[in-house]
Amino acid sequence: MAGTGAFADIFDGDAYKYYSDGEWKKSSSGKTVAIINPTTRKTQYKVQACTQEEVNKVMDLAKTAQKSWAKTPLWKRAELLHKAAAILKEHKAPIAECLVKEIAKPAKDSVTEVVRSGDLVSYCAEEGVRILGEGKFLVSDSFPGNERTKYCLTSKVPLGVILAIPPFNYPVNLAVSKIAPALIAGNSLVLKPPTQGAVSCLHMVHCFHLAGFPKGLISCVTGKGSEIGDFLTMHPGVNCISFTGGDTGIAISKKAGMIPLQMELGGKDACIVLEDADLDLVASNIIKGGFSYSGQRCTAVKVVLVMESVADALVEKVKAKVAKLTVGAPEDDSDITPVVSESSANFIEGLVKDAKEKGATFCQEYKREGNLIWPLLLDNVRPDMRIAWEEPFGPVLPVIRINSIEEGIHHCNASNFGLQGCVFTKDVNKAILISDAMETGTVQINSAPARGPDHFPFQGLKDSGIGSQGVTNSINMMTKIKTTVINLPTPSYTMG
Repeated sequence: MAGTGAFADIFDGDAYKYYSDGEWKKSSSGKTVAIINPTTRKTQYKVQACTQEEVNKVMDLAKTAQKSWAKTPLWKRAELLHKAAAILKEHKAPIAECLVKEIAKPAKDSVTEVVRSGDLVSYCAEEGVRILGEGKFLVSDSFPGNERTKYCLTSKVPLGVILAIPPFNYPVNLAVSKIAPALIAGNSLVLKPPTQGAVSCLHMVHCFHLAGFPKGLISCVTGKGSEIGDFLTMHPGVNCISFTGGDTGIAISKKAGMIPLQMELGGKDACIVLEDADLDLVASNIIKGGFSYSGQRCTAVKVVLVMESVADALVEKVKAKVAKLTVGAPEDDSDITPVVSESSANFIEGLVKDAKEKGATFCQEYKREGNLIWPLLLDNVRPDMRIAWEEPFGPVLPVIRINSIEEGIHHCNASNFGLQGCVFTKDVNKAILISDAMETGTVQINSAPARGPDHFPFQGLKDSGIGSQGVTNSINMMTKIKTTVINLPTPSYTMG
């Protein structure tokens, strides 16, 4: 169980500790932050409310540890990551238990997240050895006007201290997607987990502790954003920020200064459905893409743009599948579980009320109990409705009927988001043309949007983010190029 057995060190009987200098500690503040179970709406866990002074200490330790870690052989870094991955997968049950209770993720999906995270760490270790084990050798006479008097050697070196801030919906997977690239590249890592998801992160960090990483290299600080949020993101000791979340990322980007940023900030992923699409395939993917984990995914289908001629048929197929979705507690592996907080549920309800007032067709009766919102398909949504543009992050999906491909592309591109989108058609030529026209980081053809597999590039345009993720891209982003030029006294030509 969580906080017991191998994880006993991280819990003091009342609250979970934070991680610094290879040890589990209680904050000097004497304060804790409550984590509310979305299902019961009662306090499930408590974590430390770390102070700014403790953040300063963590940053100093991270800077010192990184200098030594950068000198650690690449194979040794990879070896420790493989060990952490194995420990993570070995302890998937207690970590999954935390995910169920903290963020109301269905039990089977919680286990999958932990296993997937272990696989990501192992893949990252192997990919890092390949990427970082190679450099480039350039010669000067490849550029006009030069003889071969210079040899240029390039390699990748670590940035320093990486600040990782994952979101509540995938607190383990999106944490290790930042931690593993940072560590294999020779950086140290400071993790600020989300409040909902913090205990899952603490358990995950303990798996890295058990693997035997050097003291100070990995830290995990918990606390109130109002106390340590800006203090962390604006800290002079941070050399790079990798953030996944919402609008907060835009504020961070404006304050961070001249350091590399990797940000994924949400989306309004459009699903464009043409007349020739396989409607059974479309309906299945709309259910998977729009309603899995109650729609609380950045890459969830968030608006369906369907050609008028097939709209009636598609809506009926989706309605039939929505009726089969189970609604209830995450412990029961329900398809639809409570959204993460009461404020989230209230926001979603506001979008629903706006759509009702403006004449959207409700394909199901709107129903809510506490944080639990039943799945809802809204047909005949118009562009003047909030749900047409805003990201609900819940099990409510709008359908907008369109009369041309151009109309669908225009709606997609008019959004301030640009994370992913999808197109359903049997005409590959149309699919490619539409994909090229959509202003999104990724377009899926005949499938719902998805972040994985975790080694695929993953990026957003506009307000959906900065930079690109995916194992290879993250490793490269968390390094910088170091160049050494050898100047020769005379031109040198081999075999001359």
